Amino acid sequence: MSSKIIIKNVEPEYNGQRIDKFLSETLPEYSRSFIQKVVKDGGVLVDEKCVKSNYKLSAGQILKLNVPELVEPDIIPEDIALDILYEDDDIIVVNKPKGMVVHPAAGHYTGTLVNALMYHCRDNLSGINGVTRPGIVHRIDMNTTGVLVACKNDAAHIFLSEQLAVHSITRKYNAIVHNSFKDNSGTVDAPIGRHHIDRKKMAIDYKNGRNAVTHYSVISNYGKYAHIECQLETGRTHQIRVHMSSIGHPLLGDDVYGSGKSPYRLEGQTLHARVLGFVHPSTGKYMEFEAPLPDYFKEIIVDLENKCK
Repeated sequence: MSSKIIIKNVEPEYNGQRIDKFLSETLPEYSRSFIQKVVKDGGVLVDEKCVKSNYKLSAGQILKLNVPELVEPDIIPEDIALDILYEDDDIIVVNKPKGMVVHPAAGHYTGTLVNALMYHCRDNLSGINGVTRPGIVHRIDMNTTGVLVACKNDAAHIFLSEQLAVHSITRKYNAIVHNSFKDNSGTVDAPIGRHHIDRKKMAIDYKNGRNAVTHYSVISNYGKYAHIECQLETGRTHQIRVHMSSIGHPLLGDDVYGSGKSPYRLEGQTLHARVLGFVHPSTGKYMEFEAPLPDYFKEIIVDLENKCK
């Protein structure tokens, strides 16, 4: 198995910290259990000496990691039905269903949007994001439904990535959250980073987080619940879920940033990417696409409205 070498310098703020905790904080792409295994197998040197996972660091030390690179499996095109909202030679815009993972990853190498796109588009997908993410320029969570664009060539991918970087893409989401609102609209401006304990989660992090801004407006209050629209200014991982939970309005069905308790049978959070707008990479014209609310979402709204009569 091939491997890669990573060099890390221990800054003063990490003086006295366990090596496994230091590495999991500074290398969020790896799980803590994976890092502990690398340390146990002798893959980490501190000043050229092997150490154990409970070793406490001193400022100024130099770490050398010999990290085994995982062999990515071949991704197979699959004949999976797609709800296509728009398609041309540069882009394809789809309405992603609930429960579909966007791109292959550990535990999800089949049945993903990428598997479906590879079958539908054949070899016409951008290769910038590597073999497991062809065409993918942005993503939405497995249990979030709605609009997503994929790129068929590298030029289109670069063009859309630049719009994402400067936050010029329009992204509007509908969500059902716990608890009604006093104000009809508001903005959550709070940086988001990896949770300091659970690395699979995100959290508000004013020290190390990245800038994150979510604007929201209330469509309807339903006593214990509310139907809102969120417009993203930035696009951090789990941004809406983290932001709304932070102000006391976790998403209905969200068992990561909320209790997950619901009077309805749900698969995760009640969140729908309804509108996506951007400048087309070839024509230079602004285009906007809208995916209708999924049936389960509409049924919840009808039920909440009936209960409030």
